[in-house]
Amino acid sequence: MRAFLSLLSGTIFGFGLALSGMMNPARVRGFLDLFGDWDPTLAFVMGGAMLVMAAAWLVQRRLARPTADRDFHLPETQTIDAPLLSGAVLFGVGWGLAGLCPGPAIASLGTALPQVLVFVVAMIVGMATVRLFQQR
Repeated sequence: MRAFLSLLSGTIFGFGLALSGMMNPARVRGFLDLFGDWDPTLAFVMGGAMLVMAAAWLVQRRLARPTADRDFHLPETQTIDAPLLSGAVLFGVGWGLAGLCPGPAIASLGTALPQVLVFVVAMIVGMATVRLFQQR
């Protein structure tokens, strides 16, 4: 059941990314180009996602437990510290340079574009490197 719901959720997410054009790095770069040919499409996608997530948070508060798991896996800390801020900056810089973030990059693997594969490999290497440093 859990694997099926994960597959269904990923499929819906990927379909939403494809439908909204968010797998196209030019759309993301167009959104970040505030002083050039600005493309507000990403703002509408983010706004829609925030509305859905706000509804999900309201429903979650009324549930004792999730449907497909024993517990909700919510963030345990609300601390804004240097690692969080530096990670956010690195994420933003990488997103702006490549026009991809992890979700659209993985969804774009189906396009078989070499630059997407390079991005995903670099992302995995970066994540593994951070894990190695955090374990020390």
